[in-house]
Amino acid sequence: MLIEKINDPKDLKQLHLEQLPQLAEEIRTFLIEKLSMTGGHLAPNLGVVELTLILHYLYDSPNDKIIFDVGHQSYVHKILTGRMDRFDTLRTFKGLCGFVKRSESEHDVWEAGHSSTSLSAAMGMALARDFKGENNKVIAVIGDGALTGGMALEALNHMGHEKRDLIVVLNDNEMSIAPNVGALHNYLGKIRSDKHYQKAKDEFQQFLNKIPAIGGKLAKTAERLKDSLKYMVVSGMLFEELGLTYLGPVDGHDIEKLEGIFQQANNVSGPVLVHVLTTKGKGYQPAEADSHKWHGITPYKIESGQLLKAVGPPMYTEIFSQALIELAEQDERIVAVTPAMPGGSGLVKFGQLFPGRMIDVGIAEQHAATMSAALAMEGLKPVFAVYSTFLQRAYDQVVHDICRQNLNVIFAIDRAGFVGADGETHHGVYDIAFLRHVPNLVLMMPKDENELRNMMKTAVDYNEGPIAVRYPRVNGRGVELDPQMSTIPIGSWEKLREGESAVIITQGPMIQVAEEAADLLKRDGLSVQIVNARFIKPMDEEMLLKLAAENPHIIVLEEGSIMGGLGSAVLEFYAQRGIDGLSIRLIGIPDIFVEHGSIKEQRQEIGLTPEHVASQVFSLVSGRLQNVKRQRG
Repeated sequence: MLIEKINDPKDLKQLHLEQLPQLAEEIRTFLIEKLSMTGGHLAPNLGVVELTLILHYLYDSPNDKIIFDVGHQSYVHKILTGRMDRFDTLRTFKGLCGFVKRSESEHDVWEAGHSSTSLSAAMGMALARDFKGENNKVIAVIGDGALTGGMALEALNHMGHEKRDLIVVLNDNEMSIAPNVGALHNYLGKIRSDKHYQKAKDEFQQFLNKIPAIGGKLAKTAERLKDSLKYMVVSGMLFEELGLTYLGPVDGHDIEKLEGIFQQANNVSGPVLVHVLTTKGKGYQPAEADSHKWHGITPYKIESGQLLKAVGPPMYTEIFSQALIELAEQDERIVAVTPAMPGGSGLVKFGQLFPGRMIDVGIAEQHAATMSAALAMEGLKPVFAVYSTFLQRAYDQVVHDICRQNLNVIFAIDRAGFVGADGETHHGVYDIAFLRHVPNLVLMMPKDENELRNMMKTAVDYNEGPIAVRYPRVNGRGVELDPQMSTIPIGSWEKLREGESAVIITQGPMIQVAEEAADLLKRDGLSVQIVNARFIKPMDEEMLLKLAAENPHIIVLEEGSIMGGLGSAVLEFYAQRGIDGLSIRLIGIPDIFVEHGSIKEQRQEIGLTPEHVASQVFSLVSGRLQNVKRQRG
């Protein structure tokens, strides 16, 4: 087995080029077997096996900088850089990260869980190399889906201006997570499918090779004539016009052709774009047949491709999906907007039922937000369905274009809180902090799936500005659903459990944690009141005043950043009204990035558990009682 001999890129260079196809098949077999047990990003990695092999075969990592966009196609890179023996721990707590991770290896030179960053990183590394007078190569691998991100196009524009030596590898598999959309995708398809261009280029190259000792002016003329074929056969060569030398397209699963085109790229001065055609899911029939489904998967049976999923109540994403469909049947103004995430955001069925009201803009969150603002301005009801972590990418548009103009955009913020195996780049733990201070925005979170449905109804009926509902990446609680959705009074909280010893103010999945903590505290003779703070903004000020009058012991529990979160909002409220004499403790996510693992493990790591909450309540209550006794004594 060749794969057993590879522990470092230097080992790969000891092989003959003719041996790489065999190694490629061994790597595919390894990935299919390992991910059947761990889950992970299978289809993206099966598609880049040969490409990753040839990059490490030709270039000298980590001296040469190989930069992966997003990073979920980096498993082959991890295998080749000495981490094959850790794949049993992939995406597990304290195990191998599912993305590129600088602390894991010197070969991981750039980290990214969000797309479209690699070209800017490559430009920075190329500039730094030249400033320092060094001579290494810089190679950025970016997918055709990620190329639609505005940041990538900004970087391409700068590359063409600066003319620094670097290589952009366009991994073109016609997919991001979902099938790609847009004019750039169609443009790439034109290049991809134009056989006349490729044939003409090859024939002209053969003609040049037959002419002995082409040099000087004749060589330059011949090269210009060769380049002009691109304009003769394929109109509007975008990359050439931007100032990059375009090479390709080339079969991304043909080792010899890949080797040839990268050798050619090495001989070109300035920025080069190598257009590589790959098949997402290559080598595993179920993944090739449905690369969308197999982009990121749970454990599965290798023979059948059947996914092994735990049985339980539907996930919040499914509840959102069905609620939106029911509301759209009643209100023709509703349109759904997604930045290349129709599957993950639960909009596939919506798109099938209402194809004219489903807008997939590709990986372009900023555009999606501002476009939603304009849709609302024209009287529609846009529902911008987006992961919390990806909404970060559109922050300025949320503030400047939506909230400032007080437009009726509905934000459906999925993956709020911890997300598990995808880890720190994908957690939705900052949206409260970066949204609640923005004027005009209403922000809410449901305690269960029934309340989520009612919040969607509330959002659609709300006509006074932007409104957001955030919900987690977990299964619902299995509660009974109301036959009809109803609206919830804006800013209203509810008491879920009465108690005299302390108050826990919380929301979403943390309500269950609070309830279990309260049950533990009963053993110590403490009764705890639990409040569902379902509106983060505006808060229920009347209830906050009443709580302060009834009980001085207040715990604010949230699966979000403590800094700027719900707890901060509660402290601000009491401070602004000059209410003192309260003992308030905040439990949430501290000022750290929490790494990958299961959601349960992530909560345990920072203390979002019934046991820790119970201990905090007990120490708060007992500590205050002791202080009172000392003061009286």
